[in-house]
Amino acid sequence: MEHLVQLASQVRRDIVRMVHAVSSGHPGGSLGCADFFVFMYFERMICNPSDFSMDGADEDVFYLSNGHISPVWYSVLARKGFFEVAELATFRKISSRLQGHPSVDKKLPGIRVASGSLGQGLSVAIGTALAKKMNQDPRWVYCLMGDGEIQEGQVWEAAMYAGNKGVDNLVGIIDANNRQIDGDVSQVMGVMPLEEKWKAFGWEVFSMDGHDFSSMRSIMQQIDQHQGNGKPKMIVMRTEMGQGVDFMMGTHKWHGSAPNDEQLSRALSQLKETQGDY
Repeated sequence: MEHLVQLASQVRRDIVRMVHAVSSGHPGGSLGCADFFVFMYFERMICNPSDFSMDGADEDVFYLSNGHISPVWYSVLARKGFFEVAELATFRKISSRLQGHPSVDKKLPGIRVASGSLGQGLSVAIGTALAKKMNQDPRWVYCLMGDGEIQEGQVWEAAMYAGNKGVDNLVGIIDANNRQIDGDVSQVMGVMPLEEKWKAFGWEVFSMDGHDFSSMRSIMQQIDQHQGNGKPKMIVMRTEMGQGVDFMMGTHKWHGSAPNDEQLSRALSQLKETQGDY
């Protein structure tokens, strides 16, 4: 498990450096989800970086609905081998494949749908999950959402549909960090109680520590045991926005703010370089 810890540290270095380089981006949620992305791509999911296909046949498919945390996804995709790590230096630059929100027009391997317009990812994931059922493809479909994002009404239409239609090869994950751009989720538009809401919509619900690889492994093993039981799965994942960088934690202020030179130096001093910076 130590290799996952080390890789997550490198991914966090990538995130703060990418956002700093262009003075724009979303470091807070990206840092908070670094452990989860590393676990998913380096332990959990079956995927083939060297032969990426849009249909994802016979592979696990991942959708990032809260697309503004693209830095963490780009870093992990590059470290996994979907594209060269050096390309991270083009983040948010003109004509780059690594736009601020994931896009498909430049055909970046690993990305199957544009995201950033919040609330839409779960609907897309349901369509993919249903296609896999029709094709008798046994692999999972995953969709990550933010807890602030699920204030969007389309999320709940999708939740109702998946529960009603028994889309049981679908795993939703909510990044429950209680932060959004304007403040605490509980103050802006509270979404609690999360577990009870999803259960009421016909989903099987699990809770997970998004910074504990043992917790992630245990929950995913439980999900495998419940495959094919007629219910979609939802994981409420507790994380801390800005995890790994002390001055970015405990606040919403780093949702979409880039560190300056001094702040970058402070952040990097807290994050061990383990795979080599790009």
